[in-house]
Amino acid sequence: MRPFCWGLYNPLVHREIDYALARRATIREFERGGLSRRDICDAHPELLRAARHLGDDSNDACPICAEEPLKRVRYVYGTALKAANGRALTSADELENLRRRHDEFACYLVEVCLECSWNYLIRMSLVGRSHAG
Repeated sequence: MRPFCWGLYNPLVHREIDYALARRATIREFERGGLSRRDICDAHPELLRAARHLGDDSNDACPICAEEPLKRVRYVYGTALKAANGRALTSADELENLRRRHDEFACYLVEVCLECSWNYLIRMSLVGRSHAG
């Protein structure tokens, strides 16, 4: 008999990692002078492009420059996704379609500032038919 482990076998545990604490620590370190703007405002040009054209608007101002509202981009990764693997999603409907067709894949939510290039991974979730409910 296998030992019971809440994190692996409990159906009530949602398979999600929230990076809010790490994000706050990074912002706090920047505000204290331990990190430069160059250290943390380093979005890849493809991420900026995806945020500009596919990102959802948020009501949150950039924590670094406070100039622009942040954009949020969702990326999906999973070997079963084939052509969709590594793509930025264009809509919530696209995520729902993938969720219905595949057993499991990872969805990453990234916030991006188009003004200063701040970017941070907000959340990673395992989604798909095996995580429904």
